[in-house]
Amino acid sequence: MPDVERHHISSAVVTTLPERSTEVQRSIAAMDGVEVYAAENNKIVVVIEGPNTGALGDRLTRIALLDGVITANMVYEHIDELEVAET
Repeated sequence: MPDVERHHISSAVVTTLPERSTEVQRSIAAMDGVEVYAAENNKIVVVIEGPNTGALGDRLTRIALLDGVITANMVYEHIDELEVAET
């Protein structure tokens, strides 16, 4: 039976203080495994990727703790299962 590797992908919506939105976007974009997908006014949509739910939660917590962030809420999570060839 082949091994299975899981890859987790989630989206989140981040709400910022309007005057801090650009700064927060830059900070998020600099994080590993996180991409700013869209931003308008003081709302930012991000995509977070990682090896497990815990890693996604850690990144979302880091985002939530940034200065200027009002809320950071996960909206969706998907898990891809990839077969890993035995060596």
